[in-house]
Amino acid sequence: MNKENDKVRCAWAVGELNINYHDNQWGQAVYDDKTLFEMLVLESMQAGLSWITILKKRENMRIAFDDFNIDKIVKYDEKKIEELMQNEGIIRNRLKLKALVTNAKAFKAIEEKHESFSQFIWQYVDGKVIVNSWKNMSEVPASTPLSEKISKDLKKLGFKFVGATIIYAYLQATGIVNDHTTNCFCRK
Repeated sequence: MNKENDKVRCAWAVGELNINYHDNQWGQAVYDDKTLFEMLVLESMQAGLSWITILKKRENMRIAFDDFNIDKIVKYDEKKIEELMQNEGIIRNRLKLKALVTNAKAFKAIEEKHESFSQFIWQYVDGKVIVNSWKNMSEVPASTPLSEKISKDLKKLGFKFVGATIIYAYLQATGIVNDHTTNCFCRK
């Protein structure tokens, strides 16, 4: 349990960046495709790294990735990937940067087929937030049958770096799943 400013938070919300992210974004339902895309990028960049690393580099990635503008990212070529590889302010993993472009194209294809990515992703939960009742973070699973299904479906659609654990973190981050612990002030 993290208690700062007399507010009880999820135990992982320690330090200014994590607290700000926890209090103002994590677990809040997202329906906007731009934000859904940004969070998918950030979660895929996080694979094998700590979330605090991503939060520290988030603003640099926002600049480097043209404010997560999908229409620009789908046009990134090898030259752009090389340019990004030189940017010390972002995650410089060639496979993840190539996946950024691949995932942008797949995301855009879903938008075109389903009117929006939001409609596509929220259909998995019939448009309703899944609210879990975990007393502490040790109860929270790394993945679930739902995240495994979505991961499998996204991979079939061409996405990369979308394993079941990454997708579960994505579902939590975008509020499709509310995993704020029962004592957390953000739990609604």
